[in-house]
Amino acid sequence: MAETFRVLIADPIHEDGRKILEADGALAVDVETGLDQAALIERMPRYDALIVRSKTKVTEPVIAAGTALKVIGRAGIGVDNIDVPAATGRGIVVFNTPDANATTTAELTIAHLLSLSRHLPQADRSVRSGAWTPTRFVGAELSGKTIGIIGFGTIGRLVAARAAGLKMRVLAYDPFVAPEILAEAAAEPADLDGLLAASDYVTLHCPLIDKTRNLIDAARIARMKPGARLINCARGGLVDEAALAQALTSGHLAGAALDVFVQEPPKESPLLALDSVVLTPHLGASTEEAQQAVSVRIAEDVARFLATGAAESAVNLPRISGEQLARTRPYQELARALGRLVGSLSDGPIDELVVRLFGAVAELDPRPITAEALVGLLSKRLAGPVNRVNAAHLARAQGVEVRESRSEHARDYVSLIEVSAVTKTETTTVAGTLLGGRLPRLVRIDTYDVEAVPKGHFLFTQHSDQPGVVGALGNVLARERINISRMHVGMDGNGGAGEAIALVSISAPLSQTALSEIAALPAIVRAVTFEL
Repeated sequence: MAETFRVLIADPIHEDGRKILEADGALAVDVETGLDQAALIERMPRYDALIVRSKTKVTEPVIAAGTALKVIGRAGIGVDNIDVPAATGRGIVVFNTPDANATTTAELTIAHLLSLSRHLPQADRSVRSGAWTPTRFVGAELSGKTIGIIGFGTIGRLVAARAAGLKMRVLAYDPFVAPEILAEAAAEPADLDGLLAASDYVTLHCPLIDKTRNLIDAARIARMKPGARLINCARGGLVDEAALAQALTSGHLAGAALDVFVQEPPKESPLLALDSVVLTPHLGASTEEAQQAVSVRIAEDVARFLATGAAESAVNLPRISGEQLARTRPYQELARALGRLVGSLSDGPIDELVVRLFGAVAELDPRPITAEALVGLLSKRLAGPVNRVNAAHLARAQGVEVRESRSEHARDYVSLIEVSAVTKTETTTVAGTLLGGRLPRLVRIDTYDVEAVPKGHFLFTQHSDQPGVVGALGNVLARERINISRMHVGMDGNGGAGEAIALVSISAPLSQTALSEIAALPAIVRAVTFEL
């Protein structure tokens, strides 16, 4: 019988998104909106998935209460209402919908651009009051003016295209976007100070993180062109509202348009008293099309993740296409087994994990493969849950440095994954491949060539190459009533004399007493049991 997952929708989403979830036979969906923190915490242990918009705050206590929680879905782009580090630490995937409302937000930016240029809200209020004074509202043409775009993701690029259509000069600043991308969008690259000094209009389209909080502060506002106008349809904390109010009051800036605020609603903001500011109540995604798009997208992403583990739009996992993820999946299984094996064979704290890909596998994105090797390693050493979401976080906490490399040069096999664990005293290396592109095989332990299916319980010995060792192992296992499923005896691949290993697939775990008896045999140098 298929597993049923429980989903809580804690903020209103479009009915099309809700219907997608309710139509999925593997999901049981509850809709409870307007919950306070205490009520949300009380309900969280029941659910595998939580879907929110911007209102519900998914705090660390909420996340800690979600003992079964696997995924949090944010129907929208911003995730500052979600404690993403807390979710990551607990291995919970966080999704957002970064592109589903991009067009709507870009169009609102252009609407604010036009409103600022032609004083449309002020003129509307004037007419409604009975006045008719068109000379009070002399505006400015956009054609030939310069717009500076800070943040050149999907929304920033859409704004650039629309501004170019208005015959504006477009400057862009984004340290994470290559110059050729800017050139393709007909935008000129600029550093932040240069953009502020040259732009008649500055618009923000970057995320709110520690480095961007108060990005537009008093010092940067002072660098802006006198008479310039500022637009923010991104996140409220990007702008120092008090500094902006002072610049508007002094006349250094001619106007501002804000759709987002540090506190929403902005009851105490000094901007409320200024007629030179256009204010809207966080309308960036408030179109029928965007509401539907973000709801459908988050519903599809959450349902797909619970069914298959696919997480292409996760904010706390590398962005990897579904096609790439499907190709890496067999190698991920192999890497996880190799990580478990190298963790079992390494004594003491591990300082470094090295993952090397050779041959055809080197053509793939190494990140999901490396993540699964980490999962295998850490799951042998940590009591709590470890998965691809929190593996890197837990590795850093354990002081494990991770390195990866790729080479298209094949080493004996079409594809080979090599995993090394480095301690202060030794390096242990294991390697594996896929037979027929789908069947995992262990092919090497350190310098010893082996061939084993990396699944089930194993006994591993390193011993002197002399008669009677295999028989002695068999006697102990027979007394324990443990069957030998498969056995491989390996010789040193580097030609070392007098040493060998035995890798024995056994039907049940070996007791500590029996393992001690094997370790005490005269020829045995080392004996280890593990499960893959």
